[in-house]
Amino acid sequence: MQSIGSPLLWGVFASLVVVALLIDLVLMRHGGPHKVTFREAAWWSVGWVALALAFGGWLWWHVSGQSGPDEGQRVALEYLTGYLVEKSLAVDNIFVFLMLFTYFAVPEEQRQKVLIIGVVGAIVLRAIMIFAGALLLQKFHWVLYVFGAFLLLTGLKMLWAAGKEPDLDNNPILRWLTGHVPMTRGYVGGKLSVVEAGKRLYTPLFIVIVMVGITDLIFAVDSIPAIFAITDDPFIVLTSNVFAVLGLRAMFFLLAGMADRFHLLPYGLALVLMFIGTKMLIVDVVKIPVLVSLAVVATIIGATVVLSLLRPAPDKKASW
Repeated sequence: MQSIGSPLLWGVFASLVVVALLIDLVLMRHGGPHKVTFREAAWWSVGWVALALAFGGWLWWHVSGQSGPDEGQRVALEYLTGYLVEKSLAVDNIFVFLMLFTYFAVPEEQRQKVLIIGVVGAIVLRAIMIFAGALLLQKFHWVLYVFGAFLLLTGLKMLWAAGKEPDLDNNPILRWLTGHVPMTRGYVGGKLSVVEAGKRLYTPLFIVIVMVGITDLIFAVDSIPAIFAITDDPFIVLTSNVFAVLGLRAMFFLLAGMADRFHLLPYGLALVLMFIGTKMLIVDVVKIPVLVSLAVVATIIGATVVLSLLRPAPDKKASW
């Protein structure tokens, strides 16, 4: 498969991700299990975004020097658009995580542990699925139309479900887990399981981590085809995905207390998926430039955020 990914680029990217995760893990462990404040989450979020943009800037500089400014601009725009799309869709991830944490009454000090496991799991899943998707697209061009139709239908489904309160009680996966997995009555610190009377019992924290992993998989199925609508280069797809996911934990704590203020955002995410799905379906007839895609995605997300703040949702019980 064709890719700008040279050994140097892959090495720089892998090194940055490993170092960033180690710093995150060390600082989290150093602070001990604790409730993350808004200020702490804001600084972490700024740091993750700055790291992603710095990598994008270095990528533009490196490719421009190797292949010329036009190629450097193309790669940088594809990376930035992919990052913005994934970052936007990650907000929906956060709403689901918040719903799970509320449903299972996860202690504040244990939420960091669940989220870091979720982030690492999301990176591994995305790497596997991105390379598999790139191979499929290389061998079978018609897979692009399948991805496009899937995204369009997903966007329509999300648009229909926007504003409706999700019902975890009737979630078949959750019902199966809670019905078949022997569980403790409550949390046991940060433990995932304990042995009582010779029998292994799993804590609610274990169920939450399993559900977060399943959520990661479901959202990866949605988001990865969306990035392939922007570029089929696995290096750009993976780097934009991973840098967006790295900031997921900080963004959760940043938005957790403001989820209801962005009540129109699900509509914007649905429109983004529908736009990208349509772009994939018409790719052989009309090629929409990456800069136009970036502008459309940014406008939709920005407009729904601004409208949410200007037109607050009616007072009601929180949906998440």
